[in-house]
Amino acid sequence: MLDGIRIIEVEGLGPGPFAAMTLADLGADVVVVHRKVGNPTPGVPERSLLDRGKRSIALDLKDADDLAVFRRLVACADGLIEGFRPGVMEKLGIGPAECHAINPALVFGRMTGWGQEGPLSHAAGHDLNYISMSGALWYAGVPGEPPVTPATLVGDIGGGALYLVVGMLAGIMQARATGRGTVVDAAIYDGSAHMMNLLMSLRQGGGMPETRGQGILDGPHWCRSYRTSDGGWISVQCLEPKFYAVFLELLGLHDDADFAGQFDRDLWPRATERLVSVFATRTRDEWEALFAGTDACVAPVLSPDEAAAHAMNAARGTWSAPDGVLQAAPAPRFSRQPDWQPKAAPARGEHTDEILAELAKN
Repeated sequence: MLDGIRIIEVEGLGPGPFAAMTLADLGADVVVVHRKVGNPTPGVPERSLLDRGKRSIALDLKDADDLAVFRRLVACADGLIEGFRPGVMEKLGIGPAECHAINPALVFGRMTGWGQEGPLSHAAGHDLNYISMSGALWYAGVPGEPPVTPATLVGDIGGGALYLVVGMLAGIMQARATGRGTVVDAAIYDGSAHMMNLLMSLRQGGGMPETRGQGILDGPHWCRSYRTSDGGWISVQCLEPKFYAVFLELLGLHDDADFAGQFDRDLWPRATERLVSVFATRTRDEWEALFAGTDACVAPVLSPDEAAAHAMNAARGTWSAPDGVLQAAPAPRFSRQPDWQPKAAPARGEHTDEILAELAKN
């Protein structure tokens, strides 16, 4: 889908590389500028899954000759992605002003937690900090308990990487129409707050009050996960009354007074206690078999490995493990496109000679 688009990525962590991986998954030629010497980070492998489908050139951006190579890369790129704190690229002499002087149509993507401006723009932070201050963590948990950390999905990926991808694509579309590039200020703080607008729309109608545990998505017995007899978990979210009716029918609770008022907040605590006991009587697989294919909106809580082995994945081919590395295929899917095949992540600097040869021809 993005054949013919070239993105330059300056090596970073988390959301920036994820955004570049997504663009590479969609067919862009992503050249990641790796440091010549790796900087080991706990939990991050030398060949990261997030580099799949990219080409790697190893440069020292503090070296004048390597910086000249970087500028030549900028000259023939549609977009650039960097994830440093504000001002770092400027100190290196390759900030937006310098890069646009080389390539006026360049889309300069900046990935940060707090944004390029503001009282915290230069302060350190991580995913959990950004989403806690943006309001996105507020409903993540039950009343009286600490909010549950959603493991980077809401912040780094949802509010950060994917908003950067949208910004890059919008910027490239505009640049192709006008010949003028732009700077994309993708802040996790902003993106994760924007993701809250669906809940804010429910709040308008009283469905998600500010008090935790009182909203239709964080309080009812029909919107949570329950432990099963084998220590597994089953998720329930039958929001619409017609689906709730199917749920109760399959459990034999359709005539039970505790479950009569689906949206009666006073009944929710008692109904939740009842369902805790009900779901503890069977295994996760037994419950899945009961609800499978129905409109009860019930599903097992699977680990990534279990998801890869599930019949759903056999049909969709969402998960695969090439070379033993479990990973999910790109999303969304497109008609008239060949089936996606995972591409290995490059070694640091693997394509340096190849890319230098290409630049020599320009």
